[in-house]
Amino acid sequence: MAEFKSIFEKGIVNPYGEYFDGTSYLNMLSTEDISVGDVIFEPGCHNHWHIHHAKSKGGQILLCLAGHGWYQEEGKPAQALKAGSFVKIPANIKHWHGAAKDDWFEHVSIEVPGEETSTEWCEAVNEADYLAL
Repeated sequence: MAEFKSIFEKGIVNPYGEYFDGTSYLNMLSTEDISVGDVIFEPGCHNHWHIHHAKSKGGQILLCLAGHGWYQEEGKPAQALKAGSFVKIPANIKHWHGAAKDDWFEHVSIEVPGEETSTEWCEAVNEADYLAL
């Protein structure tokens, strides 16, 4: 598999890997005031369903930098992502995101500040559903 090139340092193997199917890398660009991380997904890697809870405000923003990936909210069809795609994920919405099965994918993840925020990790994405994308 060819090595992926990013404008950022590749980062470390994602310490939240237990919530991912496949390998991803995390480079935290900011942890003060606002959490901003660059995430690189190997082909086929995607995270589990999860929810960014908040009493008010909160949520997540994805700025897609390279490769091809997917984003899906519960109950809705998956959306294809590529360099330049922008996703604003409201708080309290169950969703997942990650690479296409045959391509690397990179996004910057911005945790939107809010009141009483937390992340709830849920079940893995159904593999047959993912492979059908």
